[in-house]
Amino acid sequence: MRKWGLRALWMVAALVPCAVFLGSELWLLDGRLGLPLDDGWIHLQFSRNLAAGGGLSYNPGELVAGSTAPLWTALLSIGFLVGMPALVWAKLLGVAWHLLLVMGTWRLARELGLTQGLAVVAAGLTATSSALVWSALSGMEIPLFAALSVWGIALHARERGDATRVPLSLGVFGLAVLARPEGLLLLALALADRSMVTRRGDGELWLQRPVWRSLLVGVGLAALALGPVLLVYQWLAGSPLPTTFDTKAGYSTPGWPRGRYLFEVIGVWASAQPVATLLAPVGVLALIARLGRDEDRGLLPASWCVALPLAYGVLSGNGRGIFGNFGRYFFPLLPVVIVLAVLGVADLTANVPARLRWRGGGVRWLHVAGALLLIPGVIALFGGAARYVQNVRDIESGDVRLARWLQPRLPADAVLAVDDIGALKFMLPNRVLDLAGIVSPELHEYARRSARATRSFCPGILEFVRQRRPDYLAIFPRRHACFPEAQFPRLLAIEVPGNITLGEDTIVVHATPWTRQPLRTPPG
Repeated sequence: MRKWGLRALWMVAALVPCAVFLGSELWLLDGRLGLPLDDGWIHLQFSRNLAAGGGLSYNPGELVAGSTAPLWTALLSIGFLVGMPALVWAKLLGVAWHLLLVMGTWRLARELGLTQGLAVVAAGLTATSSALVWSALSGMEIPLFAALSVWGIALHARERGDATRVPLSLGVFGLAVLARPEGLLLLALALADRSMVTRRGDGELWLQRPVWRSLLVGVGLAALALGPVLLVYQWLAGSPLPTTFDTKAGYSTPGWPRGRYLFEVIGVWASAQPVATLLAPVGVLALIARLGRDEDRGLLPASWCVALPLAYGVLSGNGRGIFGNFGRYFFPLLPVVIVLAVLGVADLTANVPARLRWRGGGVRWLHVAGALLLIPGVIALFGGAARYVQNVRDIESGDVRLARWLQPRLPADAVLAVDDIGALKFMLPNRVLDLAGIVSPELHEYARRSARATRSFCPGILEFVRQRRPDYLAIFPRRHACFPEAQFPRLLAIEVPGNITLGEDTIVVHATPWTRQPLRTPPG
């Protein structure tokens, strides 16, 4: 198939599911756009301040290392600079990176030795994965990180065959770190895989001495890509990691990963591509069998899919597992899982009897089997579209609805302490205190001190609020049961029936004992 035909196929395969999801969203919101998580609104707020010259700030004038994806923040800020509607630009950008991700999946499959037809199957599986389509329209950095990861792994596979070749892929992985902190692990795995090239001789495997000069150049490229941002984060927060690390993992006690947690990670992949998830271990074995041979392309795809769940499992220990909403931290691994699965199918069928082959050498039923791999993912798309619409509905019915209620009532000088900071801050001019600690990282010290003394975070959060004295609270009531209504009178409760997205089914607005800015009566 000619290149232009492949590109057209990728574009159709990637754009049609996105169009289905987007059409469902527009129908739900009567022609408006929304986002399926509050986190997308957080990214937009960071990028709007960056475009306005406020640097990495959430509340204007307060620099904070709260963005997990500074590269995504920078790309989103372009939309504000050119005057595009924020949600339109966020979705266009996500779909563009989704297209690059589908193309990168094809490229990785080809670099691992798969035929053009099987590479198309791998790209089609990626294009029809509901989790990745959801990500493309989410306003979040997932498609950016996934695309950089897949293209970097494909480039790494090409470079690994020549030890003298400068590993430009390390520079790509450096950029991936700026899209998600997990890129640091991918960078370390790539460096290890490039350093331990094996060769086969006299029936034995032996390590080839690395060309340190070329490796150092690659490390320099990675440092050039990510070094400045890590230094800025170190200066802002005392750590090169974003403040979200404390929010997500800072309260866990590291330990041996629980088996149940690892099975849940597999379930995240299986919900989008069940057959591919089942076959991926065969692809891992195929990569191991190639070590030292001419077709050896290293173990980076396999080690990446194994190491990230293990790393998060260790960080989680016996506490609450670190997944991200709906397992989104593991969505970027799906294209690699898919390529490993198709590689496994090709390896299993490499030695079938001649009577099952076509004259050109292809296996007669292999292409049919490859097409059948697409069916479960396509079926899962319908459930994925329904879940995406439900997510958008929940955010609109909760966070966005509350922001619109407050717009005509809340004085601009009032300070809000909130659980979900995204839509509320993006739609309101008010300064916010973040009760999750992403943009108010000083909260974590209060919470830890409280946990040591009482085994509960809530008294520490109450102390933080009493010292910062916001005018109003917008909180999930079960999470913050320590706010007595006698002192913090309830003003409004918004119910979100059937919620699967927000932290709780109810958002409550409270006044505080020191409220300085009474709510206004809206006109009419």
